[in-house]
Amino acid sequence: MTAEKRRSDRLMLTVPLIVAGRDAQGRDFELDARTVILNRHGALIQISRPLLTGQRIRIVNALCHREAEFTVVGPVAPRSEKGGQWGVECLNSKVNMWGIQFPPPSGNPNEPSALLECRKCHTPELKRVSLIEVEVLETSGILNKPCGTCGVNTPWGYAEEQLAMSAPPGETKMLAEVGMARPSDLRRHTRVSMQLPILVRDYYGGVEISKSENVSKGGFCFLSEKNYHIGAGIMVACPYNSAEECIEVPARVVRRKEVTGTHGKIYGVRYEQHR
Repeated sequence: MTAEKRRSDRLMLTVPLIVAGRDAQGRDFELDARTVILNRHGALIQISRPLLTGQRIRIVNALCHREAEFTVVGPVAPRSEKGGQWGVECLNSKVNMWGIQFPPPSGNPNEPSALLECRKCHTPELKRVSLIEVEVLETSGILNKPCGTCGVNTPWGYAEEQLAMSAPPGETKMLAEVGMARPSDLRRHTRVSMQLPILVRDYYGGVEISKSENVSKGGFCFLSEKNYHIGAGIMVACPYNSAEECIEVPARVVRRKEVTGTHGKIYGVRYEQHR
């Protein structure tokens, strides 16, 4: 895998897929699946049947009906009653399988980015944004940014079609467990794909700087190798800027999912008081 592919930005989006291939016995199959995480060149997918490392499969994006040949890199989670998770890589690097424009690899892993959509041509793109632009998005909701498709600066806002995909599977159940399952709550806490530098401080003196995977008015998700228990109280700053004094607010860990094959865990955090 090239260095460019390793550095490609990832997005935690759920995209419905149709996966077709041939099993070890030579039998053809076609199944529904979904992405868990995706990037410019591939994805981590959830599928109900086992795949073979090195196997070629054809994947159809059920949202935009784009399709391409992929190779199975290998399993990343053990099989369960819901199936297994597999890493797949597109064989044609020129295919834009997800219909999302990705920026060139950045040398700064903590540089904020957001999944936005041009309000003129409706092209979705993962855009680099400054912390000031994050504030503008949270208030007016619109930024003036260059659009490669339109060829001029155009209004950009959160990518509407991708909003529902930003919520991890089981989001409704998770919100119900923490008392936020009313329809009005779900609308108010819609998650958007935004990667921001964050600070997490526990009540035992531990501090870490990480990066959000997606954010909402009610909280955010982030990846960490540290061990936080569900229900644990923490103090957070999102976004975090080391050059300025940031206000930390109380929050609580409400979701935790192991990232199989690594020491990492994806945490869902809910603010204890709405900002």
